Amino acid sequence: MSLLPILRFPDPRLKKLAVCVQEVDDSIRRLARDMAETMYEAPGIGLAATQVDVHQRVIVIDASETRDQLLTLVNPEIILQDGLQVCEEGCLSVPGIYDKVERAERVVVRYLDLTGHEQIVEAVGLLSVCLQHEIDHLQGRVFVDHLSQLKQSRIRNKLAKQARITA
Repeated sequence: MSLLPILRFPDPRLKKLAVCVQEVDDSIRRLARDMAETMYEAPGIGLAATQVDVHQRVIVIDASETRDQLLTLVNPEIILQDGLQVCEEGCLSVPGIYDKVERAERVVVRYLDLTGHEQIVEAVGLLSVCLQHEIDHLQGRVFVDHLSQLKQSRIRNKLAKQARITA
């Protein structure tokens, strides 16, 4: 297993659409293991393949308090969503930035597991937010895309300033 470099907003590669995985094979399982290791090390609660510059529909999530309930979803698709909730979100690709985003309160997601079998997960609360956030990445969206243009501009400026300071 190895740690993968995480793309930083506003890297244009974060806007690329991820393609469906044709077969859940050893390369996809290896990618998922590396993504999970990267997510835990960062530390984060979710990571999409897009964030590590692999443009395939794979996400890993562990929203548990104990950090021992890894969920790997291949070709995830939201098939039902209802209700509304507003939660503060952050992102490994947008370090140090947090803001409130409106999302569905409950989602049902269809996906393939690492054996290639179709599964369904129903989620509310933090897991619901995380699923929507990571699926957004696969569609070329970052959570800041849900914010006003003014907030997006401020975030870009703040991150550019941080990059200059650390360079």
